[in-house]
Amino acid sequence: MKFRNIRKEYQGDYLTYYKIGYETEGGSEKIYEMISRDPEIKNLEDLNHEKSDAVIMIIHDAAGEKILLNLEYRMAVGDWVFNFPAGLIDEGETVYEAAERELREETGLKLTEIKEVWKESYSAVGFSNEMGSVVIGTAEGTIQKSDSEAEEIKAAWYTKEEMRSLLREYRFAARTQAYCALWS
Repeated sequence: MKFRNIRKEYQGDYLTYYKIGYETEGGSEKIYEMISRDPEIKNLEDLNHEKSDAVIMIIHDAAGEKILLNLEYRMAVGDWVFNFPAGLIDEGETVYEAAERELREETGLKLTEIKEVWKESYSAVGFSNEMGSVVIGTAEGTIQKSDSEAEEIKAAWYTKEEMRSLLREYRFAARTQAYCALWS
């Protein structure tokens, strides 16, 4: 594939829609559609950004016997979906600061330890260049209702046995489903 150009088609409040021109190995000219959190992509270097847009938290209890999941109403699918606590990284925030803030906002819990941060990964590589940093850690406290009026979230701790049942009966975000299947 040979990158030719990128053109902004539409600017929304949170996402920008682009069309990317490219040439296939066989010499055909093609257009690819994508969305991004970056409203100013002008070239291939901008498209291949290095900075995480979001943080995704894989949180276990102190004993490692339970995992924290959000059951969240997602407008894009019009349904409730199990997902890890996650959110956008604010301007000037580190991955660690965003993880603490997002966990507190969505669940009321306090992040007590960050054990590992994985290399950035793509959220939806088929149509977006959005990247997130996965933070693995532990939390404590009492789960509380999300403090955001824009989100409907029901957070809870689950055992491995409970997780196996959930995986058979409910819809998950793909990354969450894969990890939970291996963990349980």
